Amino acid sequence: MEKIYAPLLLIGSNVFMTYAWYGHLKDNRDKAIWLVILISWGVAFFEYCLQVPANRLGSKVYSLGQLKVMQEVITMVVFAVFALAYMKVPLKLDFLWASLCLVAAAFFMFRGGIGNA
Repeated sequence: MEKIYAPLLLIGSNVFMTYAWYGHLKDNRDKAIWLVILISWGVAFFEYCLQVPANRLGSKVYSLGQLKVMQEVITMVVFAVFALAYMKVPLKLDFLWASLCLVAAAFFMFRGGIGNA
């Protein structure tokens, strides 16, 4: 089950991380920076509560490089959805090109099979 738990936990982790890093640009523009930092740290706590077990479970199945590339792909997918849906950033063709680069990275890390680096 580690094969599926790791990606699911990483998705949840990235939702918290993305909001902690970028949500304040929309929601807390009028608040003092020290307060925004504390709020972001609070949100990031939940990110780590999911990310650490994801990597611990995932390391039983995936190589270190596979975990990292999986994390980056998930990060970009979550960020794209966040940027489009929450921040209302317009979709650009550059998103497609960046996504294709990530697909290529995933291909090279996983082409030998899961757990093979």
